[in-house]
Amino acid sequence: MRSPIQISVQEFAARCQHDTSTVQLIDVREPEELRLSSLEGFLHFPLSQFAEWGESILSRLDPNAETIVMCHHGVRSAQMCQWLTQNGFSEVKNLAGGIDAYSLYVDSSVPQY
Repeated sequence: MRSPIQISVQEFAARCQHDTSTVQLIDVREPEELRLSSLEGFLHFPLSQFAEWGESILSRLDPNAETIVMCHHGVRSAQMCQWLTQNGFSEVKNLAGGIDAYSLYVDSSVPQY
């Protein structure tokens, strides 16, 4: 299986300066992690709760829209990217380094944990 396409946090931040209304943003971190740190605009699909949302996500999201997936460091989001791609999503990107890298390289006001 090939690795998902990566988008750097810097590219993501630049992308967010333009219209993001056509981009689907997914955060696969746990609810406890969201309470510590989060970015606006992301839909929350905790990877550990896949059984609860796995089937509905295919009807809730557009498989042809650009989709960016985030977690803490980029590992869980890479898993989600592979699953989305296997299920027909065509424009999936993994946020390289996750919210941790975003805090380090883009916006230090985003709490690290």
